[in-house]
Amino acid sequence: MGQTRKIVGFSSGNSDVDEANEQSLRGVELFAALSKDELASVEQRCRWRLFAPHQQIIDRESPSRDVFFVVRGKVRIVNYSFSGRGITLDELYEGSYFGELSAIDSEPRSARVISISESLIGSLPQKFFLETLETHPKLALLVMAHLSKLLRGANQRIMDLSTLGANNRVHADLLRLVGDIDEDIPLAIIDPVPVHNDIASRVSTTRETVARVMNDLARRGIVEKKGTALHIKDVHRLRDMVEEVRGE
Repeated sequence: MGQTRKIVGFSSGNSDVDEANEQSLRGVELFAALSKDELASVEQRCRWRLFAPHQQIIDRESPSRDVFFVVRGKVRIVNYSFSGRGITLDELYEGSYFGELSAIDSEPRSARVISISESLIGSLPQKFFLETLETHPKLALLVMAHLSKLLRGANQRIMDLSTLGANNRVHADLLRLVGDIDEDIPLAIIDPVPVHNDIASRVSTTRETVARVMNDLARRGIVEKKGTALHIKDVHRLRDMVEEVRGE
């Protein structure tokens, strides 16, 4: 039997979990190399807040400079056109962080961030974030690598929006959700099923177009919805479709 990669979007969390145990950054990848005492020092400087679904965490152009860590839940980074249409830039899950740009350059926020599910967020003031990077240079390198990845992703998205049709952009977004997996893994499971409206927002098309593309992929045996999950039954074929139109 072939290997399968499962991509879990987010957990719903457990409101009964002890608050003191939840207010921890041990699940944040950036701090994985810190000792228990070093991590505790960062945690003590954080402020903690529980956000309800669809609640704004920060707004575009706001003057705050904190860095935010997703301890539990899921958040969306979004900008709006002059007509008020929301454009999803990214979605972040447990263990992710955001707000580092303003902490580094002291410029206003470049986007709005809202919670998708109930989310526990830890925020670290700019001063302490920069002090932590100075004290632990390896963390600064990790932040640099993270920003490089964001820039590469933004470049690819600009190219896709400029050169691919709507159908192909949906294919590319599904492949992005699958992420980087070994060539010998033909199957992937995305749980929960991606929301059509969310895909449409990310690739600048309509929900109806996304539904049509997903139905076509299902007819071709590339994807299948099972319960709460979307099974990518042929990752290789999906990747080939995207690479062909990108000219790769």
